[in-house]
Amino acid sequence: MATIERLNNVSHKDVKINTAYSPELGDNVMFSLTFPAEFRSAQAYYPIVFHKDAQSGQFYPVVLLGFQQQENLFLNQGKWDAGYVPINVSRQPFSIGVQDGQRVVNIDTDSAKVSADGEPLFLEFGGHAPYLEKVSGMLEALHHGVEENKGFVECLLEFKLIESFTLDVTLNDGSQHQLLGFYTINEDTLNELTDEQYLTLRAKGYLTSIYMMLASQSQFADLVSRKNKQLNLA
Repeated sequence: MATIERLNNVSHKDVKINTAYSPELGDNVMFSLTFPAEFRSAQAYYPIVFHKDAQSGQFYPVVLLGFQQQENLFLNQGKWDAGYVPINVSRQPFSIGVQDGQRVVNIDTDSAKVSADGEPLFLEFGGHAPYLEKVSGMLEALHHGVEENKGFVECLLEFKLIESFTLDVTLNDGSQHQLLGFYTINEDTLNELTDEQYLTLRAKGYLTSIYMMLASQSQFADLVSRKNKQLNLA
């Protein structure tokens, strides 16, 4: 159960954050939200696909971190085993709230990352510590990214560019798995777009994001390799 509080330098003056990554700290997530401005960094390490929210029916892009629930193949002895950590992961346990029409920083005080040791949030006389400044920047980027996702997805749906896919995986131990419930770019439809539609995607800045998503599919091989490595260590 999360306990969300507005962050302040009185109630939380002694709070510190454990910045390690592990299942015990809540980082064992199969996928995590991403957004077009992050695609260039993320596609070098993770497959980027779409997920459909079961309640709202809305699509949003995510980075895949594993093949099953509560599996994150990038966790390695308290560290993140990749050159880039997705913002939606690294900003934990913080989130953006709204109070009196203004955006504020919230903290989940029940998070395992909240600790008596680790990175301080406030300086001795109440100012923001460097770590909190960094977190504030990440939350701002995430806020704008979520807004950007809406237009991006809306345009792709209009042009019928989102399709479901199934990934069949055979691991070294002979076990077979299917990755279901995710969506990707329909390349056939993309190649059949009119010049006007291409120009629309380019004008909105979405064309680069589409190709970043397609390029990220090469990271499925790395994800399978990580899964096989995990099996070998078991």
